[in-house]
Amino acid sequence: MDFDLNKEQEMIRDAVRSFAEKEIAPVALELDEKEEFSPELTKAMGEIGLFGMFVPEVYGGQEMDYISYAIAVEEVARIDGSQAATVAAGNSLGIGPINYFGSEEQKKKYLPKLCTGEALWGFGLTEPEAGSDAGGSKTTAVKDGNEWVLNGSKIFITNAACELSLGVTVQAVTGTRADGRPETTCFLLEHGTPGFTAKAMHKKLMWRSSSTAELYFDNVRLKEDAILGKPGDGFKQMLKTLDGGRLSIGAMGLGGAQGAYELALKYAKQRKQFGQPISKFQANAFKLADCAMEIECARNLLYKACWLRSQHRPFQKLASMAKLYCSEVMYRVANHAVQIHGGYGLMKEYNVERFYRDQKLLDIGEGTSEIQRLVISRYIGC
Repeated sequence: MDFDLNKEQEMIRDAVRSFAEKEIAPVALELDEKEEFSPELTKAMGEIGLFGMFVPEVYGGQEMDYISYAIAVEEVARIDGSQAATVAAGNSLGIGPINYFGSEEQKKKYLPKLCTGEALWGFGLTEPEAGSDAGGSKTTAVKDGNEWVLNGSKIFITNAACELSLGVTVQAVTGTRADGRPETTCFLLEHGTPGFTAKAMHKKLMWRSSSTAELYFDNVRLKEDAILGKPGDGFKQMLKTLDGGRLSIGAMGLGGAQGAYELALKYAKQRKQFGQPISKFQANAFKLADCAMEIECARNLLYKACWLRSQHRPFQKLASMAKLYCSEVMYRVANHAVQIHGGYGLMKEYNVERFYRDQKLLDIGEGTSEIQRLVISRYIGC
């Protein structure tokens, strides 16, 4: 068993960490306060290769392994959850479905633009009445001659309503299967298509400088070549996409935990009470020791899941475990970090409060913690 990163992975860690500290850290607080998505920062992340990391080079990607991808997301999340969300969703949810299920024409048309960071693509699954029950989608697509007519709405869709948004993958009900369950199909829908409206969502608790959207489809007409893969394969495509997306959320949780831990440790060494740094008090030292231990456990679990995927071996169970554990580790670490900061941990000028807020989405997005426990329980035979 070799737990060392290879030279390429070490280079990626160093390069992304340097970029995040130099380019993201100075503007993260301001962007969060203004709820402002930054196309400039997104394009800069594209320039250093943070989009299309696992996409074949022929389509403009870097064709890297999944551990390298997780490291990149982790290092961005160590500084700012919003920018990490843009990268994670851009890769796993935006690029992923097209890369895995798209036709050759669709891949050549969209992937090169998405792999540079010059354009972003959304993942239209969640609806006002369909969250954990992804099969409860009410958005429909009805065949009309040589076209499909799309009606319905989606909500909480990342990267779908900003200056760089090129389009979205939309799951819609297209019929009924033999067992009586809905048949779903995924469509590639470009912005500017008549009847398609994307509305930016604001006043969020977390990821405030990430693009989040509500999508509305009013008699949107799509041709056959807009179908992703085969008709009726939508639900399977979405599930496979979410399997990979859980690794991204795990990386965000791991990176966020690392960032909050480092802030807490630094503050505890500098802050003095009763004549000594507060890191010397056992109550705080034990909190920090627990944080370090759980982060180490989370990293090993996530990297193993990513390694399994790169080896083309079953990884889904560990992906759920990594998503669940890394998300909840970040909660515990961020909670300790705020406590160690005391009153200062509640003030916006101290970045630790942003880590505390950003964590909550990780318990909910791409399958809630409750759904992850359900998934894991089925894998272990319950």
